[in-house]
Amino acid sequence: MKPGAIEEITIAIASDLDIVAARQRGRSLASQLGYSTTDATLIATAISELARNIVTYARHGEIVLASSNDSARHAIVVVARDEGPGIADINRAVAGGYSTSGGLGLGLSGVRRLMDVFEISSHLGKGTTITVKRWKR
Repeated sequence: MKPGAIEEITIAIASDLDIVAARQRGRSLASQLGYSTTDATLIATAISELARNIVTYARHGEIVLASSNDSARHAIVVVARDEGPGIADINRAVAGGYSTSGGLGLGLSGVRRLMDVFEISSHLGKGTTITVKRWKR
């Protein structure tokens, strides 16, 4: 673990209650790390969207929360991981307005806008891992 990094917090995601728990833990961590109330809310919203996708598409997975120091910058890191069906067309899924569940299709594109770093890896039949970071301002 990098100097200044916190121990990872892993939250199992399998239900709406887990989504709420992950959101609350993320907001609490952001506050603990000195993020503004506004940034903590944005981070919690991104976590909620990622966890919702896990429940909707994969049924279960996990959210991992941590902090990192990259040179002079500090970030909260959120990793959403599942072993679900994977995403067939990643570019379309993150573009916004596309949904396979009948929703508005704003989840991943919204997370991408809320966070400073957005990385996604998905393999059909094996699952998806999304890593996002928000730099402390």
